[in-house]
Amino acid sequence: MPTNARTTDRSVALLQVAGFALLTLGFSLIHFVPGQVATAAVRWIALLSLAVAGVRKRNLTFWIFLSMLVGLEVGLDWPSFAAQLKILSDIFLRLIKVIVAPLILGTLITGVAGHGDVRKVGRIGWKSLLYFEVITTIAIVVGVASINITRAGEGITLPATSDITAAPQSISQLKWDDFILHIFPENIVKSIGENQILQVAVFAILFALALSRVAEKYRAPMLTLAESLTQVMFSFTKIVMYYAPIGVGAAMAYTVGHMGAAVLLPLIKLILTAYAALLCFLLFVLLPVALFARIPLKRFLSAVAEPATIAFATSTSEAALPRAMECMEEFGVPRRIVAFVIPAGYSFNLDGSTLYLAVASIFVAQVAGIHMSWREQLFMVFALMLTSKGIAGVPRAVLVVLLATSSLFHLPTEPIFIILGVDTLVDMARTSVNVIGNCLASAVVARWEGELNTVPHSEG
Repeated sequence: MPTNARTTDRSVALLQVAGFALLTLGFSLIHFVPGQVATAAVRWIALLSLAVAGVRKRNLTFWIFLSMLVGLEVGLDWPSFAAQLKILSDIFLRLIKVIVAPLILGTLITGVAGHGDVRKVGRIGWKSLLYFEVITTIAIVVGVASINITRAGEGITLPATSDITAAPQSISQLKWDDFILHIFPENIVKSIGENQILQVAVFAILFALALSRVAEKYRAPMLTLAESLTQVMFSFTKIVMYYAPIGVGAAMAYTVGHMGAAVLLPLIKLILTAYAALLCFLLFVLLPVALFARIPLKRFLSAVAEPATIAFATSTSEAALPRAMECMEEFGVPRRIVAFVIPAGYSFNLDGSTLYLAVASIFVAQVAGIHMSWREQLFMVFALMLTSKGIAGVPRAVLVVLLATSSLFHLPTEPIFIILGVDTLVDMARTSVNVIGNCLASAVVARWEGELNTVPHSEG
């Protein structure tokens, strides 16, 4: 068996290397070989070899990644057909969304009421919020520094007319007092129906605190129900994940087919700036934090690979939430910490989104030819630190916050509308960083509490 296994592993590795090499060659030849048929054929042969490797490897994360590549190729070769595939990605997102609220409800109630120590919950809360504020502030500073270095907005000519109706108009949701009020549910059924994660989390915490104060004969049945709900929703998530490659591939195909490549060229510098800033944030902020907290990097990267890939392809943090919670619990973070930190992080710790907000805000000023002093930019950092906290529950959230920030600093709105063309592309990267950042936050808080289990489950 070991000999056969080694032989299989070698053949799979060779197929993967050959597939990726051919794929790279196929994309490289686009600019040199006239006509798309030859280069497309090379890329499809590469994808076929990767698919054969996937059949032999049987790894869901690999299939999700492969489906992204197939979706990219479908979007390039048949854009009109790819635009019709949105229904497949929408089905996946709907299936994921139906999981989120019951999962948070079950895990938080079990985590808070099941352990009986209310003081621990409060301690986890303030530690989480302190971590969130420090990391998101650093993310914004990294974004401001990056766009000041590249000055990506300079030299871009605004279009003669701007399609203002294509952008979100309402910024009233971003007022701080409205956001505070929006945290508290008025109807839990309505909150679940609208997938208001933070409202469901607040209800679950208050419900769990109330549950911990009643007699055991009343508490035990509710805790059993919550634990059963949690286990069923984790099982539900595993079933839905079998559909993930189809949903993820369809999402990528639709994005590429719908946007095309031509619209990206004038804004390529903004895209590169955003991706470079996000990479720097991962390498020079999150990596040192992980090392300082003594997080096992290899196991952590393996744990976050699947949820981060799902987030990248769907551009939706919510789509990765159930799997992220499950993976971090398997990684060794106690359920009560996972159940509190990750859902709370979806409103208070969106590192990638806040970083991009800083990049985009200064970009708007540069396109408009407005010079902002460092004092004004620092003030913008603190304004973004507040306004970005409501981002999770607002559709087209980053652009909505961007409009609010622009009005606060009297920046023109026209440059915001040209960002719409690349927002989806950048959204993939920043959403992945959001998910990675929240997963790391749960591990750091668990380490801070002295409750991170670094022994893999298979060994424990």
